[in-house]
Amino acid sequence: MLKASLQLKLGQQLTMTPQLQQAIRLLQLPIMDLQSQIQEALESNIMLEAVDESGEDAPAETSAQETAPSTDEETWSETPLSGPAEMPWPSGEPRVTQEFADRSSETLKEHLLWQLEMENVGPDEMAIGHSIIDSINDDGYLTDDLETLRQSLKPEVSTTPDRVEAVLKTIQGCDPVGVAARNLSECIDLQLRQLDSSTPGWELSRQIAADYLELVADHQYVALRRRLRTSEDLLQDALALVRSCHPRPGSAIHSGSAEYVIPDVFVRMVDGRWNVEVNSATMPSLRVNQTYAGLLGRNTNHAVLRTQLQEARWLVRSLEIRNETLLKVARCIVDRQQDFFEHGEEAMHPMVLRDVAEAVDMHESTISRVTTNKYMHTHRGVLEFRYFFSSHVTGADGSERSSTAIRAKIRKMIAQEDSKKPLSDNKIAQTLLEDGINVARRTVAKYRESMNIPTSSERKRFSIK
Repeated sequence: MLKASLQLKLGQQLTMTPQLQQAIRLLQLPIMDLQSQIQEALESNIMLEAVDESGEDAPAETSAQETAPSTDEETWSETPLSGPAEMPWPSGEPRVTQEFADRSSETLKEHLLWQLEMENVGPDEMAIGHSIIDSINDDGYLTDDLETLRQSLKPEVSTTPDRVEAVLKTIQGCDPVGVAARNLSECIDLQLRQLDSSTPGWELSRQIAADYLELVADHQYVALRRRLRTSEDLLQDALALVRSCHPRPGSAIHSGSAEYVIPDVFVRMVDGRWNVEVNSATMPSLRVNQTYAGLLGRNTNHAVLRTQLQEARWLVRSLEIRNETLLKVARCIVDRQQDFFEHGEEAMHPMVLRDVAEAVDMHESTISRVTTNKYMHTHRGVLEFRYFFSSHVTGADGSERSSTAIRAKIRKMIAQEDSKKPLSDNKIAQTLLEDGINVARRTVAKYRESMNIPTSSERKRFSIK
């Protein structure tokens, strides 16, 4: 027979309360998304208000005792629902910002159509021109053949291949030079035609563009000179003309608006020390509207308003936690990477999420949220928090080196190499070993490829004899 008994056990359990879930969600939001979240909360929650940037409270901002002689339902219902909460961002109006839309950009299609309209062409030629321009991609190349374009105009426009070719020539004469080409050779030839025929190497450069671009891409200059049967000086002049041409002329017409990155923190040198400040200008300071909270008092009615009051308090506290955590992590990063701020990438120290988590006594997942899509404004540019994290490589003397610093050294060595005798990956590894950095040749190759640096054979400039 079983006997009933009582047992006492102690244990710990992490419960994801709504407050904790909100704090975590706000912590990982980028600054632009956070601004939208705050604006939405201000417009939907009457218990929230934005602190005036001047720091002065509105006259209506008084204590609960002065504005609330009673707390019954009648007093609340008679109180007009308007106050300082609506002053910074009125609920019926969009938020006033200092952002201005960039209207100066023009697409390549618009640019070409404007020029075609300036030409004295008939309605059929204009229709053909529209069809051709519609088939030009962002790089400026014609993607459809002329016969396909001619057939697509039927039955509205019935034309001949010669008329389509003539309109194409007109468009190819528009700006940017080289547009509407059907391949790279034609694109370069269109640009070379704009030069004076008396330019040294002009005829030879057009011949290279027509038949020998592959040899130029492979740096086979000896074979190129042999096939063209020309002198070294004339070949150098012709190659200079070819290299001066733009392979993607359409990209010169920028159609996209600029994308801006708003820094979350600022890093400045103040009195010989690096100072970290949160960018408070990107969002207003929130607080609970004490006027409405005082009117609500201890009345058990108005459940919706009480819920809004609780949500307002949670949001204000969650934003405070976000700023405190962001500032704490940013200061830890700056303290550990002071050599980078003073000397550049080559002085970067290895650092992983665990290092910062242990320093600020937080979990690695929290550090990961804080450093994602967060940016730091420094004298070396606007950098993402994650830029300062890198794996470590153990040096010959047992010291640890940052992979970012090693990449910077490799990039510097290649920039200073002799173009006729470029450094191989094995030679770079040996040079790094002499500096106390023990990395394998395949590691050097991996770092070089991550920086989009070609191999030594591709970087080599063959001497023409």
